[in-house]
Amino acid sequence: MKGTTGAHREGNAYPRMAETPSGMLNAVGLQNKGVDYFVDTIYPQIKDYDTHMIVNVSGSTIEEYADVSRKINALEKIPAIELNISCPNVKQGGMAFGTCPKAASEVVGVIREIYKKTLIVKLSPNVTNIAEIAKAVEGAGADSVSLINTIMGIAIDAEKRKPILSTVTGGLSGPAIKPIALRMVWQVKKAVNIPIIGLGGIMNATDAIEFMLAGASAIQVGTANFIDPAISVKIIDGMIEWCERQGVKDISTIVGEI
Repeated sequence: MKGTTGAHREGNAYPRMAETPSGMLNAVGLQNKGVDYFVDTIYPQIKDYDTHMIVNVSGSTIEEYADVSRKINALEKIPAIELNISCPNVKQGGMAFGTCPKAASEVVGVIREIYKKTLIVKLSPNVTNIAEIAKAVEGAGADSVSLINTIMGIAIDAEKRKPILSTVTGGLSGPAIKPIALRMVWQVKKAVNIPIIGLGGIMNATDAIEFMLAGASAIQVGTANFIDPAISVKIIDGMIEWCERQGVKDISTIVGEI
């Protein structure tokens, strides 16, 4: 499930998406109807799906993270949350929770006390040392980390001489960030003992395999869905074909091979 916050959010003004070479920028702004709407309206519709539903949790204060996590914890059919610590901490001047080891550890520690099931923490790449952040959240009780979130960028319309996005800056995703994402997964794998979920520019099965070789136990696909809504199924099929061709009987054996 996409980012869920404490209260209803309309998100940022349009335009809030822009295509870029080998990727896209987005500044959607966590548009959602809030955790209570999720609990009352969305959850009853999805709770019996034969799959594991994971909710991405976002907030601007530790209290908001805690409120959302507490309400999601009460839902029997949600076995995990992904804590998005790339959000700006409004009580600390707007710096993202995930850019400071102390702030990252603090918010994860609070949520670990509240949330009793699998706690995945999504890391920001807009840091000097992502391995340091990963170690901090592992120490605070994270069961897993997912990386990377988008990288900050700008798109400009040269004819209008104005930024394309209403917010000026936005998060860059897609193939353009894949080499950075691979490097960060590789670095974090050497720093922590918890599983890593890799993401950032995965467009096909080969990309997915590369992330696993770098250290990811699982992968996420985002931007590619805008091009092909069936891409996840095609990636799985391609990974199976790769395993057969390579003689790999258990794909988990390739995790962190490089």
